[in-house]
Amino acid sequence: MEVIFIFFIAHWYLSLFFQTFFLHRYASHKAFTMSKGWEKVFFILTWFFQGSNYLSPYGYGIMHRMHHAYADTPNDPHSPKYDETIWKMMWKTKTIYSDITSKKMKVDARFTQDVPEWEAFDKFARSWVSRLIWAAIYVAIYWQFATVWWLWLLLPVQFLLSPIHGAIINWFAHKYGYTNFKVGDTSKNFLPVDFLMMGESYHNNHHKHGGRPNFGGIRWHEIDPTYVVIKILDGLKIIKIQKYKEIELTEVKKAA
Repeated sequence: MEVIFIFFIAHWYLSLFFQTFFLHRYASHKAFTMSKGWEKVFFILTWFFQGSNYLSPYGYGIMHRMHHAYADTPNDPHSPKYDETIWKMMWKTKTIYSDITSKKMKVDARFTQDVPEWEAFDKFARSWVSRLIWAAIYVAIYWQFATVWWLWLLLPVQFLLSPIHGAIINWFAHKYGYTNFKVGDTSKNFLPVDFLMMGESYHNNHHKHGGRPNFGGIRWHEIDPTYVVIKILDGLKIIKIQKYKEIELTEVKKAA
């Protein structure tokens, strides 16, 4: 039983880390830079830790830039304001993401500039062969270590971790939570202490200052775990944090 819980929790956080670190803060926002060699390393690590949930940095990066450009308008790839249910929103998101990644959808050049792309690797990592291999590995682990039947209920969640992570932020963080900043959309900080989403839930902060590598740090309790790792990787010279003018906290201090 303990092995399944450890496997599930490790998969949740490691998959999420590479989504927020590589796909979101790097591919979408260029909050830091890295060499082409390290970029390929992180492509592979993202595939390894996301597994059957692998998301293309190219497709994700472009779609997320569109989300910021069109937040809570009819052109937003995912907005609770224009989708009646979370299921409808996520299906729409999947369709747009797939069309962008497969280059079936024409997008403005401003959304494609400097987005990391490794077409040959993406073709393999997104293939059904890759996804089925990972699925077989997950099933084998559950077969070996799931000592009670209800543990198998966690398995479908692991097959869908990336969409679940996306749904938590793109739906719930546009409906529930608190705001530090007035922005032109419905983004909110979903959790005051982000133990679940590794900084992603500070969504209102992020929508106000999209290029800022630290999603938290506005109020004393807003600790962004991913930013801690970013600082370590910057210190090791694996990445280089882009200079970003720190925001004025006057508005927040008045509201606090």
